[in-house]
This record gives sequence, structure tokens and C-alpha cells, in this order.
Amino acid sequence: MDIHNPTYVGGHGLLKDRSVLITAAAGAGIGFSAATRAVEEGCRGIVISDIHEGRLDASVAKLKEETGLENVFGKICNVAVEEDVRALVDFAEDKLGGVDVLINNAGLGTSKHLIDMEDDEWMKVIDVTLNGTMRMTRYMMRVMKARGNGGVIVNNASVLGWRAQKEQSHYAAAKAGVMALTRCAALEAAEFGVRINAVSPSLAVHPMLKKSCPAELLAELEGKEAYGRGAEVWEVANIMVFLASDYSSYLTGETISCSSQRG
Repeated sequence: MDIHNPTYVGGHGLLKDRSVLITAAAGAGIGFSAATRAVEEGCRGIVISDIHEGRLDASVAKLKEETGLENVFGKICNVAVEEDVRALVDFAEDKLGGVDVLINNAGLGTSKHLIDMEDDEWMKVIDVTLNGTMRMTRYMMRVMKARGNGGVIVNNASVLGWRAQKEQSHYAAAKAGVMALTRCAALEAAEFGVRINAVSPSLAVHPMLKKSCPAELLAELEGKEAYGRGAEVWEVANIMVFLASDYSSYLTGETISCSSQRG
């Protein structure tokens, strides 16, 4: 494969007969790509969630049309609200006959210097990105433990959990927290056969990023990557699928970096 111009990799049945729940999966980013990959890898059913009803309905229809899988369901969820989290997991449990794989993709990021940041701006990012991941993980662990046949949770972190970047103190703190949560929760979940890991993307290029990020800045960020480009969203989704599959059966509490960044 040409690392500068990668070719899309077809499915190999990594998630054959598994059921999957993914948060923040309506759109053109990592979440929807992970949903597509899960279906291509043979999952028997999938629930995707988002906070935007119209976008969610369109994404459910698109996923059905593009993959041919009928067992695709959507459910509105704001991961900052505990009642929404419980309702989403309960909905997925009912529709799928039990959730085998949870992918926590929901997150929120903004750009602002810490010196100019207000408490509510800090807390909004923390509450969605870190606390939302905690809420989903906590309730899914309870459900999986009660069911008694294991399961897998995959969290979406970020290289900013390791690396410094101006105007990203809130987002970086949240993602570092996701990594720590992954490590600690994995030890607890191992007692009842549930694995928890995370993927840590660097620069994943998708339409929303291209729309919101100035072209000059995007070019600068891509120039820092060893391959001279950002990751395709499906390249990040590939790692999520690997972590959700039996190929990572002896892996838990780990964060896999999806980055070619220099330095």
C-alpha cells in the first residue's frame, strides 16, 4: 500500500455476528466511518447515536443503503445527560439483543487560550469529552457485568492527551482523562471479562475539519505529519475495529496512537 495515497481496505469478518453501539456517529467523521467499518466487518446489528436528529436519521438511512444491513438503528443522545446515556444503552440492548461492542466517539473541541477561557467553556468540553465517555463506560460496564458474557469498549482519545498545543488546554485535559479512565476502568472490567482500550488519533481529515479549519493552518498541520497528510477517517476506524475484535483479545487498558507526527 502507498502510505501517501492509501487504498481503502475491505472487510475481513473481524466483527462477525457482533452487535455494536457507537456514539456521535452521524456525519462524515470518525464515528460514521467506524459504523461503516463495523458493518463491513460483519456485525449483525448496529445502533448509532447523535444529538442532531435530522443528521442522525440521514445517517441511518445512508448506512442501510450503502451496506445493505437492515439492523441499523438510531437514537438521539446527549452524553452530558445521564438519562440520555441510560436510555441509549437500554435502547441498544433491546434492539440488538445485547451490545457486544461500545465505541465511545462523542467529544467536543474548541480553540481558546486558557488565559481568556471562562469556567463554562472549560466545563462544556470536559463534560462531553471526558464525563460523557465516563457515563457511557460506567453504564455499559454495569450492563455487561450483569449480562455475564463479556464485551468490549473502545474509547476515542487524542494525541493531545500526550502532546501540548496552544488553545487546547481544555480538550487536551479531557483526552488525557479519557486515557486514564481507559487504564483504570480496564482493570476493574477485566474481573468480569470486559476489555477497554482507546485509540489516539493525531490529525484525521474530514469534511467538517476542512470547513472549520483555515486552509493555511490545515496545510501546516499536515506538514508536521511524517506522511505529509492527515489520516483518513477510515484509517482511524480500522484501529477501532481491531480493538473491538478478537485480534486484540489480550489487550486491555491500552491507548494506541494513530499518528505519524514528527517529534
